[in-house]
Amino acid sequence: MDAALRAGGTCVLSEDAAHHAVRVLRVRAGDAITLFNGRGGEYPARIAAIERLRVAADVLEHRAVERESPLRMVLVQGVSAGERMDFTVRKAVELGVAEIRPVLAAASVARPKGERAATRHAHWQKVAIAACEQCGRNRIPVVHPLVAAADYSADDAGAKILLSPRAELALSKVSIDAAVTVAAGPEAGFSAEEEAAFARSGFIPAKLGPRVLRTETAALAALAALSALRGDF
Repeated sequence: MDAALRAGGTCVLSEDAAHHAVRVLRVRAGDAITLFNGRGGEYPARIAAIERLRVAADVLEHRAVERESPLRMVLVQGVSAGERMDFTVRKAVELGVAEIRPVLAAASVARPKGERAATRHAHWQKVAIAACEQCGRNRIPVVHPLVAAADYSADDAGAKILLSPRAELALSKVSIDAAVTVAAGPEAGFSAEEEAAFARSGFIPAKLGPRVLRTETAALAALAALSALRGDF
């Protein structure tokens, strides 16, 4: 929940958090819960009162718990359609990604623009928050606003990897230190022009074995493999 939390105080859960607590977790007055606001650490708390979807909780001591990966991973994801994109965002957060940068590729089936693009961006950020609640992360990855793949500019530190089934270099052979950015295409992949633009931004093409993976599989397989190679797996 995006709110100031103070040990010894009482807070009212946000509408989304209250709905999750009451409708999904089925909490009752007196139940113990854990609160976080995305700024690090967490607070044990106890439900003080429930009035429909207004949930108040007594906040206990702060615990300096961190569950972030030692490898800072950024995912540049070509927007895929419907549940595929939600699935990718959700599972990338579970795998420890630090940021998600959605990009609209020439071959993207889903093409949100204008107000719809803003709505999808807000939705993906909520998906990321829900994934943090599920997996116990207390720092919320930022989902950036949607941009065209051709306009993406890589300003992140560390290695930059473009997932491509046509690459000769295996992912495991890429030199990685403490940070990495992974670019994964949508259902039909990035165009040759988009791949060239990524190359100009310093991305190295790499492949995940001899098989062509679906868009929602490729990014997650890469994040999991990188976590095993340099992260906390």
